[in-house]
This record gives sequence, structure tokens and C-alpha cells, in this order.
Amino acid sequence: MGGVLDICLEILYYCISEVIQEGGKALSWQFNGTQAVFLQIADRLRRDVVNGVYGPDTQIPTVRQLAFDASVNPNTMQRALSLLEEEGLLVSRGTIGRYVTADREVIEGARRRICQAAVERFCQETRALGISREELMDYIKEVGMDE
Repeated sequence: MGGVLDICLEILYYCISEVIQEGGKALSWQFNGTQAVFLQIADRLRRDVVNGVYGPDTQIPTVRQLAFDASVNPNTMQRALSLLEEEGLLVSRGTIGRYVTADREVIEGARRRICQAAVERFCQETRALGISREELMDYIKEVGMDE
């Protein structure tokens, strides 16, 4: 079982390195046609929170500012922010705005869910290619996972 666990841990590290480390980079807002825009916005903001772009207990920009930055309707942005509030990542403080939760466990839970989803996608793609675990580990080692 240790070998499988080691493989899983290495894949998890890969996903964290490759998928989540985008935090802090100025990424333009780009949307695809495969998912609702508000869900794509929520994904982007969720990543920004877990990467520390918006730290715990810090205020995020207003709905209108975020909508302007993303070139979307404010209602679309509001829907994405409401979803993040339902997840507990954002907290509304009445008329003063929305803040990232101060609960680091909630943020860490979101990070885990993002990474698990990335690992699932990664594993599905490698299985579809008929890649064995051993080959997969060789590829990961070849690419390098050290920073």
C-alpha cells in the first residue's frame, strides 16, 4: 500500500505545484464555453483565496469593480460571490463589503478540494492514454517537481 500512497502523494505534489501555484500572478480573465461564466469566476476567485492573493480576513474588491475587471455583468459576479459565501470562503459584513474568511481550515479545505479535482482530472487523462503507474511516475520525475 505504501507504493500506491507514495504515487498519490507525488501526484498531489505535482498538482499543487502545477495547478495551484498560479497565485499572485496577474492573470487576465478568460472564459471558455464549457462551463457557466459565474462558475469559472468562482473557480478563479477560489484559487486566488487559497493562493493568498486575498488573504484571510481581508476585504475583496466590490462586485462592481470585480465585474468591471472581468468584463462581465455585475449580476454574474454577484452569483459567483454568493457561491463562495455559501462555501464559507467569503463572509459578507453588511454594507462594508465582503471579506475572506478568517477560518484557515475552510481555506485549507478549499485548497484540498481544488487539488483533489486536479488529481482526478490528471488520473483520468493518464488512464485514457493507457499509461501505467510506473510510466506515470517516470514522466513526473522526468518533468521534475523541485522548485
